[in-house]
Amino acid sequence: MATDSAMSVVMEKKFDVVGEDAEIGEVKSAVELPKQWGNPTLRKLRYAWASSYRKTFTLIFAINLAVFIALVATAPNGRPEHRDIGTAASANLLAAILFRQENFLNVVYEVFARAPHSWPLSVRKRFAKVFHYGGVHSGCGVAAVVWYIMYTVEATLLLIEDKNTHGDILANMVTSWVLVTMFIVILAGAHPWFRRNYHDHFEAFHRFAGWTALVNFWVHNVFSAAITARETGDTTGMALLKTPSFWTILVSTACTVLSWSRLRLRKVYPEKLSDHATRLHFRYAGMPSFYGVKLADRPLLEWHAFATIPDIDETTGKTTGFSVVVSNAGDWTNKQIMASGERKLWIRGNPLHGLLYTSRLFKRIVLVATGSGIGPCLSLMHANITPTRVYWSTRDPQQNYGRSVVNAVKKADPRAVIWNTSTQGRGTIVQSVYKLVKESDAEAVFIISNPKVTEMVVFGMQSRGVPAYGAIFDS
Repeated sequence: MATDSAMSVVMEKKFDVVGEDAEIGEVKSAVELPKQWGNPTLRKLRYAWASSYRKTFTLIFAINLAVFIALVATAPNGRPEHRDIGTAASANLLAAILFRQENFLNVVYEVFARAPHSWPLSVRKRFAKVFHYGGVHSGCGVAAVVWYIMYTVEATLLLIEDKNTHGDILANMVTSWVLVTMFIVILAGAHPWFRRNYHDHFEAFHRFAGWTALVNFWVHNVFSAAITARETGDTTGMALLKTPSFWTILVSTACTVLSWSRLRLRKVYPEKLSDHATRLHFRYAGMPSFYGVKLADRPLLEWHAFATIPDIDETTGKTTGFSVVVSNAGDWTNKQIMASGERKLWIRGNPLHGLLYTSRLFKRIVLVATGSGIGPCLSLMHANITPTRVYWSTRDPQQNYGRSVVNAVKKADPRAVIWNTSTQGRGTIVQSVYKLVKESDAEAVFIISNPKVTEMVVFGMQSRGVPAYGAIFDS
């Protein structure tokens, strides 16, 4: 790739905002890129395939495999108790739900992002990978399905072995198969190919199959407790209270209810930046830096996540609310850009920390954005906690995103590199970013961009010894 060529030279044309347009400033040549680590195969294995997301997913499965082996080793005739299998399944399901619950995730972010700068960089750079929590969600979710399949097979065998054909055993088996069916629907819809090409269907499968599974799980627990009560002499209610699955599903249900109980219809004040982007302002509450919200006009069908930017009155310096930058990336975003006048959108759940919150772990960083990726970055720039150099590559920045956005970038970094792809082409982004790292003695690079550019920059930095972070698919 041109971006990995060690000998190529990039001419960086820097912008300064003057009047209505950005003028071309000084021209400098980029530093020479150092050699990447290892041979191409090992390099790709270490920095591309073996991502933190996949490592976390693998670790979750290894733990579950160890538990399964322990159950088999201690069970009579190598056949684990179906209650133990059910407990393992429900524990994994609880973990999967917790790692999608906003309040819990904010606590996780707070714990990891509080490491002081006096700690070794080798520790801090690993803590910054907390945003890959999606690996826990996916790993535990898939493990839960495997456990439930095992549980359902065991429930079916119990029905076959039950010569009296008790009704609760039959009901237990039926509800088990319904659960397995719903889980398989969720897994199939969550496959990366399906999720990319049919995102709205993925959301519908995840939501409605998940709710069906949750309700069915409660019914299933009652029948399972009835079987236990008949065997132990307890009442069904007491048997239910003694079952670990009851408590895990109680917490899981509370997580779901808590998120949806915060569903609100809020007034939006749009500020159209161009035919390519708009800025939606909300005035019902202030919002600190480093948070994101989910927006929808059809709350049961589709949601869109955006990083928030605190809105500050330039005269008084007081917070007047918050805003999000929306660029044209599909039907929904295009509708928001073209719509005029005040309107209302749904907001759900608690505001959630994102990738850029972990930037506070570092003494100095380089912030990279392409196109509308500058939106989430504005929140970090407003916080002004970590010394930051900025590289923003986009088409006609002032025309598409407005003077206020460009000025905000220049305020955060007066020497920011604002690369206009309309007049300067694509540029050699890896070289340019590496140059900023060396100039500023930055400890890490953070990038907000599309998957292709994110992977290219993160790979290009990490393979040269620079910690780099960018949101991947389902981070």
